[in-house]
Amino acid sequence: MNLNEYKGVWVYAEQRDGELQKIGLELLGKAREIADGINEELTAVLLGNNMEESAKELLAYGADKVIYVEDEKLAHFTTDAFTEAICDLIEKDKPGMMLVGATYLGRDLGPRIAARVGTGLTADCTALATEEGTGHLMMTRPAFGGNLMATIMCTDHRPQMATVRPGVFDMIAKDESRVDAAKIDKRTTTFSADVDRIKVLDVIKELKDTVDLTEAQFIVSGGRGVGSAENFEILKELAHELGGTVAGSRASIDNGWLDHDLQVGQTGKTVRPLVYVACGISGAIQHLAGMQDSEYVIAINKDADAPIHGVADLSLIGDLNKLVPEFTAQLKAMNQ
Repeated sequence: MNLNEYKGVWVYAEQRDGELQKIGLELLGKAREIADGINEELTAVLLGNNMEESAKELLAYGADKVIYVEDEKLAHFTTDAFTEAICDLIEKDKPGMMLVGATYLGRDLGPRIAARVGTGLTADCTALATEEGTGHLMMTRPAFGGNLMATIMCTDHRPQMATVRPGVFDMIAKDESRVDAAKIDKRTTTFSADVDRIKVLDVIKELKDTVDLTEAQFIVSGGRGVGSAENFEILKELAHELGGTVAGSRASIDNGWLDHDLQVGQTGKTVRPLVYVACGISGAIQHLAGMQDSEYVIAINKDADAPIHGVADLSLIGDLNKLVPEFTAQLKAMNQ
């Protein structure tokens, strides 16, 4: 493999049923920084059908150009079709780096692409940088259950690939002046017979009484100090008054008090709400990594020396079983 033939930074712009996903825009923000640092072109890769407006949006959020592959078979995600289409692009265009969101679709797609093109992939990254002097992509991810951070490089193969956890990077400001139809490289592709093994007949969206933590503006999170699943009820009442959602640290998830989808931290979700209320959470570095960029942090903990107080804007020292209901009562009075 001649590494010098591989240039440019690619971002896979995930879409679901024709709707562009936020993770792609987040990745464009970080990829813009990386591409500028190594003086290379940033390309968004979009696969779909009738998505010209989405292609323009990718330009507005930082892409230098968009490769848009349009086909009816790409209207809905199927592993075979999307893998074939992207591997075909990689073979023809030879990108140096490719970033994919670590969503349930991206975690399916990314490894399959890497295996087919014969390169490595670092999964579930929480930080990206380039090595000074070489420009190699430095991909950092939690390891050993989040007890340490591993930085991995793929020095001998291309493209350098990573799946990146949603919520860890910021989108750049939308700039409509960047939109230029000439920067959209619209393509078609020829599929093998294998892509017809699976067909999407219909998409039925399940209604769930949950909130995407990465989108929540108010989060009330509980840790080991909450004590039980029953005690989470008072946290849920506070979250309701705030118009937000409940979440938890790894300890509360491991104890079975909450579903894993509600975990915040290195081995859970990374969140950036307006207000993050940490109840009975000591503040281990693994948890702080998932919430330290919150706009305003309120810590409720009876241990005055708990590390969570070091990142809190407001600390309440005391029993959460007394303070949280009082907090909720005060909010109810204000909301009446």
